[in-house]
Amino acid sequence: MRLVTIVSLAVSAILGLGALFLAKIVLPNNSNAKASPAAAPINGVPVVVASRDIKYGVKLEPAMLTVVTIPANAAPQGAFNTVAQVLAADKGGAPVVLFPLAAREALVPAKLSGPGSRPSVAAAVAEGMRAYTIKVDDVSGVGGHALPGDHIDVVLMRDLTPTGETRTYVSQIVIQNVRVLGVDLNADITTDKPASPNTATLEVTVEDAQKLAVAATLGHLSLALRRTGAAEIDETVLLRTSDFLVGGARAPGPVRTGGAPRSSYGGGILIVEGESAKRARKSRTAAPMSAPAPATAAAKTDAPADADAAA
Repeated sequence: MRLVTIVSLAVSAILGLGALFLAKIVLPNNSNAKASPAAAPINGVPVVVASRDIKYGVKLEPAMLTVVTIPANAAPQGAFNTVAQVLAADKGGAPVVLFPLAAREALVPAKLSGPGSRPSVAAAVAEGMRAYTIKVDDVSGVGGHALPGDHIDVVLMRDLTPTGETRTYVSQIVIQNVRVLGVDLNADITTDKPASPNTATLEVTVEDAQKLAVAATLGHLSLALRRTGAAEIDETVLLRTSDFLVGGARAPGPVRTGGAPRSSYGGGILIVEGESAKRARKSRTAAPMSAPAPATAAAKTDAPADADAAA
């Protein structure tokens, strides 16, 4: 019995050593073989990204930037490869951020200032468009609620009778659905604080810039703020003072819908002051002139009778 016990213990010891050998030698090699594809280095290109959120108008510093490696096909076109390139992008000096940057967002030249080391509205103007500035105030500038990035319509109010006893005004839409690039010197599209405006810079076509240049000399320009995302172009209607004096019922007049005729003012809104007074004067003047009408009619009626008597 002792011999059997000794043999069993020896076999158990041998099996235990074999299991330990497998655990230390064979299993780690299998784990490394499985993990090797994931641990393989990424073949990519270095790209400079923001190390934190950067606001509009901030001048870049080395601490704001970092370099990461990303696949070549995922790198933005024109992205910087070194921090030194970014810090020399503005005529050898550090540029200014023209658009807000999020953390880990790649830096590209279009989002940084050019010569002058300052924010430039010119970088925000779309291809083929122009930046045109008009004068506004607290009221005509929508109380300062039209901010960079919003869309507005431009309204022109003209006084057609500056020296007359009665006033005749024409209101018409000059252009519709144009983007606000800046208000005064503020061009930060992330701003959410209304301010009292003196000027508004708009993104317009060349033709619209010409329209605004002429309209500014004709009368008073004001802004009409559009709802976010609204891009429709509305037709305008012709209104008179009588439209408001008769309880809101619209008087007959040209309307710019379908084949309806256009007004001589290009489909604008016509407002005439003193119209009720003119009507009253006309009625008072016409009353005495209508009295002799029966006598005249009687004379015409009696004429045939006199002729018969003479016969």
